Amino acid sequence: MRKLRSLWRGGLPLDEAFWIWAVGVGLAVNLASSGLFLALIAAGWPWVALLVGYALSVPYNVLATVGVWRSAARFEGEVGQAHFARVVTLALMLVLTLT
Repeated sequence: MRKLRSLWRGGLPLDEAFWIWAVGVGLAVNLASSGLFLALIAAGWPWVALLVGYALSVPYNVLATVGVWRSAARFEGEVGQAHFARVVTLALMLVLTLT
C-alpha cells in the first residue's frame, strides 16, 4: 500500500514508476481483468463482465498514469525522458482501457 501511495504522489523514481508500475504491473492488471472479463462473458454474465472488467483496470490505469506524470515532474534528468514517459504511459493506458 505504501508503494501505491508513493506512486500516486509521484514520490517514486521515474524509471520505477514507468517500468515497474505503468508497464509491468499495468500490463498484468489489464491482462488479468481482460481474462476475467472473457470468463464472465463465456459464463453468460455480460453486464457483470463489463462492470468487473472496467472496475479493476480503469482505477489502476488512472493511478499509474498520474503517478508517472507526477514522477516525471520531479525528474531531474533529461526533460525528453520525462516527456517520453508521460506520453507513452498516457497512450498505453488509453489503449489498455479502451480495448
